[in-house]
Amino acid sequence: MLAALVLTLAAFAADPAVPHEHQGVVAAYKGAPPAVPLAAEEAAKLTSGEMVLKQVKTGNGGHGVVFMDINATPTTIWNRIVNYAMYPTWVDNVAACEVYRKDGASIYTRFVLDPMGMSVEYFIKHTYNPTAGWLTWTLDYGRLSDLDESVGYWRITPLTTDPPRSRLEYSVDIRFKGWIPGFAQDMIAKQGLTNAVTWVKKQSEGG
Repeated sequence: MLAALVLTLAAFAADPAVPHEHQGVVAAYKGAPPAVPLAAEEAAKLTSGEMVLKQVKTGNGGHGVVFMDINATPTTIWNRIVNYAMYPTWVDNVAACEVYRKDGASIYTRFVLDPMGMSVEYFIKHTYNPTAGWLTWTLDYGRLSDLDESVGYWRITPLTTDPPRSRLEYSVDIRFKGWIPGFAQDMIAKQGLTNAVTWVKKQSEGG
């Protein structure tokens, strides 16, 4: 199974000089992402310091959303999230990360992941609106990525000011190219969700 995954991903080759195969197969967010309701027991878990994860597997990928409360201000948390140059140091399995273009609220970033010793390169267009409390993204469809699709968002909601406490929300819908074993889809999707809020909490509360 692992060998098949390696061969599948090795067959792809990201190329910034070539457009992506499509212009989006998952609907992009237009403005603020829709609110995701939390049950009373889920809100209680967050207050107690636990993480809340919701995941839906769809076709050749998956959609999930994860919540975590962080003892920091929204400004501090945003400063960590958009500090892409530090991702290889802060985020597991990120081998390289660099901003290659900025255009108003749009930030274009190249990512290289190395899960299980493989290399997965893709290009993301972020739309950043910290004043409204959100950042959304899609692939940069002007460049060929190893992922078939990636659409998602960050949202930060202030809870208290003294001491500072904020609610972090992260969601991503990932689609893979070709056939990928179910265990690998689950690993990438679920670990990606949990790792995302974990590293942000650590870096935001640590400094």
